[in-house]
Amino acid sequence: MTRARYACGSDEHAIARRRFLGGLLAGSGAVVGGLSVLAQPAVAERLRKDQKRVLVFNLAGGVSQLESWDPKPRTDTGGPFRAIPTSVPGIHISELLPKTAQQMHHLALVRSINTRNNDHGKGRYMMLTGRRQTPAADYPELGAVCAKALTPPDSSLPGHIQITPGGSGGRSNNAAYLGPAFASITLGNGKPPQYTERPKNISEQVDRMRNLARKRFNERFLKRRRTAMTDAYVSSFERAQDLMRQRDVFDVSKEPAKDQERYGKHDFGRHCLLARRLLEHGVTFVQVTHSNYDTHNENFNFHLEQLGEFDGPFAQIVADLHDRGMLDSTLIVVLSEFGRTPRINHNYGRDHWGTAWSICLGGAGIRRGVAYGKTNANGTAVVENEVDHAKLFHTYLEAVGVDSSGHFVIDGREIPVADPSAEPIAELLA
Repeated sequence: MTRARYACGSDEHAIARRRFLGGLLAGSGAVVGGLSVLAQPAVAERLRKDQKRVLVFNLAGGVSQLESWDPKPRTDTGGPFRAIPTSVPGIHISELLPKTAQQMHHLALVRSINTRNNDHGKGRYMMLTGRRQTPAADYPELGAVCAKALTPPDSSLPGHIQITPGGSGGRSNNAAYLGPAFASITLGNGKPPQYTERPKNISEQVDRMRNLARKRFNERFLKRRRTAMTDAYVSSFERAQDLMRQRDVFDVSKEPAKDQERYGKHDFGRHCLLARRLLEHGVTFVQVTHSNYDTHNENFNFHLEQLGEFDGPFAQIVADLHDRGMLDSTLIVVLSEFGRTPRINHNYGRDHWGTAWSICLGGAGIRRGVAYGKTNANGTAVVENEVDHAKLFHTYLEAVGVDSSGHFVIDGREIPVADPSAEPIAELLA
């Protein structure tokens, strides 16, 4: 029987992967490497304490690698900004990220991405699912995969949350065959998930009596006609009630005033602080969107403003996760759907470029303080260690202890967790 592989030396090693995947309906709480099959309380508590989490920053629109992670100053493509030293000798990044530069010893860079794609929608899909978009199949995003694989089944909080300006608190449809239980809840503007507040015209006492009556009717019904569907309904209702009792988890105003000041009063600062709060309360996957980097015009002015807003809160959350002992169990990824052209167009902008670009990542099982891969002198092509979206997806999963070569079992059918034609980037894994 195939066994799951994990990056850490944890207690899961002896447990067969198929036991994690089998036996539960898709979308009802089955996990690749979770707590549901562990009957021993001491082992379960150990795994709960060491629970892996993922924090993704989506720089939507296509951030320029030349103004961020792979600057080429004093070249015909480099633009006006300097490259500055970081906390890792020999690694330089753009001067637009001075605070991030001080955290580079916690991070790693991948400077050799070639996805051969210049389309926003397809690029986003590739980077978040690890697959190319095709009419033949739809694949779950990284957040859904991590929520299914890593969220304890008894968690009363959603495992997959996206934070974006204007987020309404509703569910998305990005879990594909994993089911709606692992789709993202989209938050923004300080709003908790929808329908988690008791209607004002129903008193607490009346609500308690209604729920007591509901439980009794359910118990009576389940004695005669219990099915998987009725169990799923009861479980969903109970989890919704638990979520209502924890609305404060989503209220960033509960954070200390000094932290709110450190992160900044703008949307991105508040969203980063909310992300930290959610991770600390046990949410498995949080994705924060920062937009818009689609700089066909005035690329340099836009990046000066956008990365100026990004730099401080991002560096702060990296430092905070380290200081709070969470960085070793939290994977951080800063991605985009593609990079931007080395060629500067007539509007002083850069266009779409999926041929040679970069991302930043760190924490969990990622090697710290390394720059993997290389582009040529003016950034027009990858010349060393080329990778793509599929290899990156495998690497993310392995960094949080998920066997990326494994399978989900959906309605009795095995579906690969990640693209079976690719593999992790071994040099990035600690």
